[in-house]
Amino acid sequence: MKFLQAVLRTLFYVVVGGVICIAGAAFFFMNWEPDRDDFPIRGIDVSHHQGDIDWAQVAGDDVSFVYMKASEGEGFKDPAFARNWAGAGAVGLPRGAYHYFNMCKPGAKQAANFLSVLPDDQDMLTPVVDLEISGDCDNQMAVAEVLGEISQFAAIVEQKVGKRVVFYAPADFYEAFLKGRGLNRRLWTRSIWHSPSYSKDWLVWQYHDSGTVKGIQGDVDLNVLNSEAGLKDLK
Repeated sequence: MKFLQAVLRTLFYVVVGGVICIAGAAFFFMNWEPDRDDFPIRGIDVSHHQGDIDWAQVAGDDVSFVYMKASEGEGFKDPAFARNWAGAGAVGLPRGAYHYFNMCKPGAKQAANFLSVLPDDQDMLTPVVDLEISGDCDNQMAVAEVLGEISQFAAIVEQKVGKRVVFYAPADFYEAFLKGRGLNRRLWTRSIWHSPSYSKDWLVWQYHDSGTVKGIQGDVDLNVLNSEAGLKDLK
């Protein structure tokens, strides 16, 4: 009987210890962030998925810039874009817009969609195009075709806005489409919980996709600016 009790007690301690370790690891990863001394300029990116945002609280929570989704593909317009743009502007947050690129749609039509909602504001941050591999295409285009459409999108937007487009590209997209292609655009990397390894020459680094910021209910993407850059490099 005593032997059984000892086994059960040991098993209990092992289980409790395991739960504590798992909870501790989860807490660490959910709250991990790059060193603030190395990367003092922090920002967020949002869309309608974040719901109503209290921008005054956001501005007071160590957020230095914000990008917000404006459009997607050749027809979708983010229903929260105008509200978010006005709210961030009202509290003085530097703000920029991004377009989610559809790999199966013409770049020119996507640029027209983006520009149709982009404010005429010379103080806004440089536009961003969100490049991600998705499985929503009936027929996947060849690499050269995709790059051609992306280049056309960028050229049209840059001519209209007068600012160089930044490419947001996770590792899989970068390796498959951008690496060594000479497109000559600044890069916004995505590398969760560790520094980007697929490109050393990056401007913005998204380091968390389940972060918390005051004024936003639920998860939000967290980013830092390259330590050698300043907000002027996003203009």
